[in-house]
Amino acid sequence: MKKIVMFSAKEEELEIAKNWAQENDVEIEFVEDILSTASVAKAAGADGITLSQVVAPEASVYEKLHELGIKQIAQRSAGTDMYDLDLATANDIIVTNVPSYSPESIAEFVVTSTMMMVRKVNIIKHRVKDQNFKWEPVIRAKTMHGMTVAILGTGRIGQIIGRLFNGFGAKVLGFDLYPNDQIRDFVDYQDSVEDTIKDADVVVLQMPLTKENHHLFDADMFAKMKDDAYFVNMARGGLVDTQALIDALDSGKIEHAALDTYEFEGDYIPKDWSNKPIEDDMFKRILDHEKIEFTPHIAYYTDTAVKNLVEGGLQATLDVINTGTTKNRVN
Repeated sequence: MKKIVMFSAKEEELEIAKNWAQENDVEIEFVEDILSTASVAKAAGADGITLSQVVAPEASVYEKLHELGIKQIAQRSAGTDMYDLDLATANDIIVTNVPSYSPESIAEFVVTSTMMMVRKVNIIKHRVKDQNFKWEPVIRAKTMHGMTVAILGTGRIGQIIGRLFNGFGAKVLGFDLYPNDQIRDFVDYQDSVEDTIKDADVVVLQMPLTKENHHLFDADMFAKMKDDAYFVNMARGGLVDTQALIDALDSGKIEHAALDTYEFEGDYIPKDWSNKPIEDDMFKRILDHEKIEFTPHIAYYTDTAVKNLVEGGLQATLDVINTGTTKNRVN
């Protein structure tokens, strides 16, 4: 019987994994730790591993996995930017992801977060809590109908976002290195990021993080946005220069931002930090900022997504064990 070690295992994943293991005649060992130099030895004796990594493993981890005979790393998410793919390849390790686990989950959350900003829901909630029920311009909202929404990245998730906003009657602009001709009936593709955002009322990031687009949204890019636009990043924190975003909000250049990710979130998410001080001053500024709605990387977090991520990671592990490869490899 093949054995898979499931690192960063959460309580909610166990029953799903156990059912999959029974159906596939596989033994699974559950480990709560993330993969690191301190935990990598727990992969000893396994045929493969799956994990949900939020921080980069140390370089020595790849070498140790190679020594243990582990041929793959199956990430239980779409993003794999936390891995050194060159180092993995040098150690004969195949890195895999789950590219499509529930694009609807993220797309719906993007639209929900945008609507809450546009309709000023959180401001209204605070006023209601203070028993202030007065109608005033501070809570007078706009409508999505007639707005222009820019979507940067029109893959599985981005195209659903575009379809949903189009349903509200918004004009949808898009930019992607590989435009999808099948969605041109509701997405008007532009030639550059700058062309896409310059007249947009809402800018949505839905692209993967690469070396080339790290801090794509810096001070210069924010300056090219339309005044009083809304900014939504539910993709990757590293796409945004956080200080530049805060400066744009403080200056009034941007009306509001909804963030489900932060470039240095790894120390805090997903953890309960209720009784501990946050030492990251930039993160504290995000959490305290009246113009930022922050959520802890949970746009994907639905019943459907969790099931698909667990089963997708395990299946990719088994594929590599049995065949030496898988359709979801990224290196």
